[in-house]
Amino acid sequence: MSRLRSGLFNLYWAVWTALFVVPLVVLAAVGCPTKPIRAATRLWARGILFGLSRIVGLRYVEEGRGHIPDEPCLIVANHQSAWETLAFLILVPNVAIVAKRELVAIPIVGWFLRRSPMIIIDRANGTQALRVMIDESRAAVAEGRSVLMFPEGTRNGIADPVQFKRGVELLYAKLGLPVLPVAVNSGLYWPHGGSRHHPGAVTVSYLPLLPPGLSGRAFLEGTQDAIDAELNRWRPVPRPAEPVAAS
Repeated sequence: MSRLRSGLFNLYWAVWTALFVVPLVVLAAVGCPTKPIRAATRLWARGILFGLSRIVGLRYVEEGRGHIPDEPCLIVANHQSAWETLAFLILVPNVAIVAKRELVAIPIVGWFLRRSPMIIIDRANGTQALRVMIDESRAAVAEGRSVLMFPEGTRNGIADPVQFKRGVELLYAKLGLPVLPVAVNSGLYWPHGGSRHHPGAVTVSYLPLLPPGLSGRAFLEGTQDAIDAELNRWRPVPRPAEPVAAS
């Protein structure tokens, strides 16, 4: 049944996404206005979440939403599946997501994401990628938008320890914004590297806000370590080793 539902959802995803060819052509013809493109992108994401809910039985719940500030902030979240990439377009409207270049290569979807606009970086460019990330993040904040980053750099399994890659501490220092750590357990229902989806409820846990100006160590303790500890709620408990029989 899970395989059948996943197949139906993948078909729904393709058909729903294909419907946005017409808005793409229209918006491109009128000069790619940002607000309508963002609205269309959020509509597409809502449709995907709707399909997950109705076809697969995969919903989501939010915890600690009161921690989200009214002013722009830097959001850092763990990354387990494609779910959170599209869900954050709905959870935090008008967010600017730091995304790798490969994401905008996806037909139709990539066109909308690039012009929403997202913060697209090429990690192979090293220092240049960091400069682009900082400059475009500052521009987003100047527009009143929060910035979202998945500092692990790639999707990991629910059992993998959270380990941030280079760049997020620098972005935190340069932006001077409060930080909102977020833990998600989407890997339980949409495992990385697979096309199978499972029913259930993804939990999005917003953790207490951190102030700007912390040391690197305090920043990591409040973000990376806090998210890792929160994920322990859903990680399987290791079975104790069996005693060795005496010879």
